[in-house]
Amino acid sequence: MDTSVFESYESEVRSYCRHFPTVFTKAKGANFYDENGRKYIDFFCGAGAVNYGHNNPEIKQKLIDYLMSDGIMHALDMYTVPKREFIETFEEKVLKPRGLNYKIQFPGPTGTNANEAALKLVRKFTGRQNVFAFMGAFHGMTLGSLSLTTDKGSRKGAGVPLENVTFIPAPYMFPELDVIAYMQRLLDDDHSGIEKPAAVFLETIQAEGGIRVFTVDFLKKLREFCTKNDILMVVDDVQVGCCRSGTFFSFERAGIQPDIVTMSKSIGGYGLPLALTLINPAIDVWTPGEHNGTFRGNQLAFVAAKGGIEYMLSHKVEEQVQKKSAVIKNYLEQEVLPLDSRLELRGMGMIWGIEFEKIPVVGLADRVIEQCFANGLIIEGAGRKNSVVKLMPPLVISEEELTEGMTIIKKSVQQVLAAL
Repeated sequence: MDTSVFESYESEVRSYCRHFPTVFTKAKGANFYDENGRKYIDFFCGAGAVNYGHNNPEIKQKLIDYLMSDGIMHALDMYTVPKREFIETFEEKVLKPRGLNYKIQFPGPTGTNANEAALKLVRKFTGRQNVFAFMGAFHGMTLGSLSLTTDKGSRKGAGVPLENVTFIPAPYMFPELDVIAYMQRLLDDDHSGIEKPAAVFLETIQAEGGIRVFTVDFLKKLREFCTKNDILMVVDDVQVGCCRSGTFFSFERAGIQPDIVTMSKSIGGYGLPLALTLINPAIDVWTPGEHNGTFRGNQLAFVAAKGGIEYMLSHKVEEQVQKKSAVIKNYLEQEVLPLDSRLELRGMGMIWGIEFEKIPVVGLADRVIEQCFANGLIIEGAGRKNSVVKLMPPLVISEEELTEGMTIIKKSVQQVLAAL
């Protein structure tokens, strides 16, 4: 299989291909196929961008129909039929049934751009420069979003100081620490040295941080803290939104309403680039064009995004996720954790992580990931020192393929542990 053209001409920045050294030709449902015709079960899901499966036939047909109609493809932020239909569908089918009231901003088509927009807006609205974010966070790779991101390797790539962010210990880091009281002390103590923030940014489930689920109690108290102190609450739902947690928005389980929500990845419906910054109307103080992007009007993505919402509702994807979540949890607890008492399991919905950190072998999770690939499963890592094997299959994967993929994980863990 010829990979020389990539190795010769593509930048050294490439990463995922180094874990999966084959040339892929097609994908369908929960499966990839390479040039040799080999099938791989997908537990990576485009980093969460193809929740409804690869080449979902119902969404595909809507795209084909639009292409064949010679519909407009590029329109910046001009008014178009696909944008109107997406907005109407999102408002009527997603936001209003949940009692949510947001203006929709279309920034550039990536998650990091949605977070950049949120970061600029909270500072503009409050007049404050500082923001709070949690240790273990990942919010993107452009400079503003990267300032909110904590992993050392990503931050090193910035090449400049990343400022105006105060990092707060995540609630799982120090069980004895009352994180809400700690933040209140930072505000109230005139010797804390910390400026009052414009906003608190968070992922309700830290994915790259190691599949760390923030509790309902913590989320409720954080909302109260923000309201009490006139601080905006920004939830980054780029990776764990669109039903990944078991509900469309990951914060629904806590019954809270953030001031801003950022989305991307599977909101594009078909893996197409699209991002949203959902804004409490009271803080929508942008002036025209103050934050923009050439590809904020991705018409095909609007078509696919509307199709994705329709598919999600007609196929009851939230219910599917809740059912399959129990299947994943039960299998991993009964079949994988007993392989070594030092393994840990974390997650909810259809994002789960197996933690290998307590086994004192460097790069153990990476070895499992490589062995999974050799056995026909595409899966990635996360967490401190990349010590977590992260399960994130398409939400519509069949229970048979789901179990088959987890059987490969079990086999791979057994093979790696046996070789120690």
